[in-house]
Amino acid sequence: VQLQASGGGLVQAGGSLRLACVVSGVIFRNRSMGWYRQAPGKQREFVAGISNSGVSTNYADSVKGRFTVSRDNAKNTVYLQMNSLKPEDTAVYYCNSDNRNIRYLRRTDFASWGQGTQITVSS
Repeated sequence: VQLQASGGGLVQAGGSLRLACVVSGVIFRNRSMGWYRQAPGKQREFVAGISNSGVSTNYADSVKGRFTVSRDNAKNTVYLQMNSLKPEDTAVYYCNSDNRNIRYLRRTDFASWGQGTQITVSS
């Protein structure tokens, strides 16, 4: 599977960004998709997940109510709308996929990772 995240940048606290991740090499509509992030000096962590149909979503407590995950199966793309950004959201953001239920996205031991996109939130 190939995963290419984009849309990162520098934003002030309280601002918004929308990330996109284009997926290839797998049947996208069969995959649950997740967003993850890794801040400097910290372990990678789960941020948000969406089922293959897009009906079910879940979020880390730290982003609930501020971030929204969505997908477009026709474009093989998953999105992460990030609002009310905080300095603690600063990290490299990645996406990844699983061919099982959405609950299996709450992990970081994937075999491989694609290129992430840097988000920097200034105070």
